[in-house]
Amino acid sequence: MKYIEEKIAKFSEPFRLTSGTYLNEFQLVYETYGVLNNQHSNAILICHALNASHHVAGISEKNHKDIGWWDNMVGSGKPIDTDKFFVIGINNLGSCFGSTGPASIDPKKQKPYGSGFPVLTVEDWVRSQALLADYLGIEKFSAVVGGSLGGMQALQWSISFPDRIDHAVIIASTARLTAQNIAFNEIARRAIITDPLFCGGDYYSKNTYPKVGLSIARMLAHITYISQDGMTQRFGRNLQSKETYSFSYDIDFQIESYLRYQGEKFSHSFDANSYLLITRVLDYFDPAENHDGNLTKALADVDAKYLLISFTSDWRFPPSHSHELVSALLENELDVTYTEIKSENGHDSFLLKDDEYHQIIKSYFKQITI
Repeated sequence: MKYIEEKIAKFSEPFRLTSGTYLNEFQLVYETYGVLNNQHSNAILICHALNASHHVAGISEKNHKDIGWWDNMVGSGKPIDTDKFFVIGINNLGSCFGSTGPASIDPKKQKPYGSGFPVLTVEDWVRSQALLADYLGIEKFSAVVGGSLGGMQALQWSISFPDRIDHAVIIASTARLTAQNIAFNEIARRAIITDPLFCGGDYYSKNTYPKVGLSIARMLAHITYISQDGMTQRFGRNLQSKETYSFSYDIDFQIESYLRYQGEKFSHSFDANSYLLITRVLDYFDPAENHDGNLTKALADVDAKYLLISFTSDWRFPPSHSHELVSALLENELDVTYTEIKSENGHDSFLLKDDEYHQIIKSYFKQITI
């Protein structure tokens, strides 16, 4: 069995961020699947969402129990077929799976960046990804693909580098967060920041971390990833191993047990500072901001072909968000394919195996010429 090797690209030139600050040096961790053809024309970039990583598919060489987060989508004979395409999975700056982020050592201070790590934007991520493309000798991506926050990166690629992308595949995503979405992120951040063990973001030296705050943040986020119908169907008002109520604040309902488990598990595997940073990246994304709020104007210079997919039960980024983006693209007379898929799995639908969904992706990528 072939295991997927993690690779590292290091960059030593100062990298200017949207905020005006610099990273004097950084590294990006990535994985690749398939073979880059002689023309370097078959490359696909997969952009991850909030808590995912570069490990998109296959079994990790570092941990044989770790199967890629989109293994049902990427691989030999799968919708994004690695027999045809050279697929790249990247861990974004600021994350906590090997790329430079808050937990990394600041070369100036010789200790973790912690709260001193600069706030980033989707634009910063895309420009760093372009540097990785240069490093790999890829002038143009056949497609950039992502769900949720990953879809925002795919959209930004078509804006920032219109001559370096043929197709943008944007799934369960949006062109900007609503006030409600920003509110969810703020509650999550407050849960982390007000945890006494957050220590102003410099908890690494104290050999601790804001476990409770991060767990609560994850519980809140997880609720937004599941639809009401999906949650009702799975849990209802079922009690957890009990005949009747405990008349206490212990776990009574199955949904309580599930959320606590998800929060606890996540708190052991993700860095709190990275969570703060990436939710802020989400908040700041708004391509129309510098165009008087007009999304059509923001997309005036793009040149990619687009596939957009939304899911009926996704209330985090509902189909109406995709409709807005599709309309703006069509007003610019661009090539757009849009599908709205019936699903009860909420925002998480983009991660799950669904025959209709996967067939749409497979058909779209089959017609891409390389």
